[in-house]
Amino acid sequence: MQEFWIRLGSVKDVQDFVDNAATRPYPVVVRDSHNKISADSFMELFCLDFTQPLRVVANCSYEQVQDLIRDLDRLVVRD
Repeated sequence: MQEFWIRLGSVKDVQDFVDNAATRPYPVVVRDSHNKISADSFMELFCLDFTQPLRVVANCSYEQVQDLIRDLDRLVVRD
């Protein structure tokens, strides 16, 4: 399992995230402090608290998650 954090601030951000995550051959989920949502579910993502960074968990290799992070670069929260 690999994880990283994102911030979604608009409907376009959510759409870009879903479009990217849905093309992956491995499961991707998004979590806030209360919910766990499949990353390919556009409508369900709106149940999450967008005021805080969201944790993305992908069941994939390190190389695969690095590709995902690169593709989602503008949404990724950096330390």
